[in-house]
Amino acid sequence: MWEMRVSVRADYAVRAVIELAAAEGLGPMSAEHIGHIQGIPLKFLQNILAELKQEGIVASQRGPCGGFVLARDPNLITLGEIIRVTDGPLARVGDYRPDQLNYSGHTAALRDVWVAVRAYIRDVLDEVSVAEVCRGELPPVVTRQSERIDAWVPRIKVDPKQGPQLGVPGQGGRQGPGRGGASGRMLARAPIASGAGPTSTGRPEAGD
Repeated sequence: MWEMRVSVRADYAVRAVIELAAAEGLGPMSAEHIGHIQGIPLKFLQNILAELKQEGIVASQRGPCGGFVLARDPNLITLGEIIRVTDGPLARVGDYRPDQLNYSGHTAALRDVWVAVRAYIRDVLDEVSVAEVCRGELPPVVTRQSERIDAWVPRIKVDPKQGPQLGVPGQGGRQGPGRGGASGRMLARAPIASGAGPTSTGRPEAGD
């Protein structure tokens, strides 16, 4: 099953890094302060910051005035890089990358469709830097799409009783009704190319 879904964890990670970018030059920022500003549960945030530190995106400083700072220039940190830390590959079909699939017959061209979708996602998330979001100056690859009227209209059946505040990250991390229904169902796996498969750990491979 095709899925491009940014997890709440990834959203928290991106927002935390943006807050650190906004605080550059002002000294370290504590996890508590980041969590308070963005409404992110502290324990959850601490685990995320530890992952970001391990990947060299943030650094920590100890002491009474300690906390977290960016480890690199925010102009060189992309949203795609942050999302890969928390969620793995940006796009996949079931447990596999699009290039690992092997269709035949009338569906042979379907792999090219999934690869094209992945390329488009990369074009956005790997082109938008933390600094650009922080400044509110997004590149054309984003504005060209976000300025389209139909970009803001959902193409799925929406419960009219579900207000926009439900499922918004930062409000306790809870999802609105109907968001998790598919996770409990058995999903058919796509045919896999010879030699392709998930890593032995069961986690998605780092590349996408």
